[in-house]
Amino acid sequence: MATTMAISGGVILKAGANATTALTEAQYTAIINQAEDYINLATTHNWCDDYATLSDDIKFALQDATECLAAMMMIMYDMSGFASRLEAQTMLDVLYNRAQAIIKELKEKDTQTFVGKVA
Repeated sequence: MATTMAISGGVILKAGANATTALTEAQYTAIINQAEDYINLATTHNWCDDYATLSDDIKFALQDATECLAAMMMIMYDMSGFASRLEAQTMLDVLYNRAQAIIKELKEKDTQTFVGKVA
């Protein structure tokens, strides 16, 4: 299945310099698809279906959240490159908080109106 809202390069960047890059392209696709699905479920809107019609602002927000969630899965896959578990956990916390803040905004009525999904 192809990815819509992110690419592997963005996930690698968000995971940080100490994260493993030993994942295959199929593994990157799998974690990106899972992140996209989580965002769709959490916001009760299928952003992948509407992606081509969205403004760049919303696309960048969706890309950011998707990359954060996929980067978390990448870090959890192999934490051995980090200096400590605390360093890896801090990365996970930052990525989670960023993704959740974006998801929260996507669920807000004002954001939905801005996107054009609510009359």
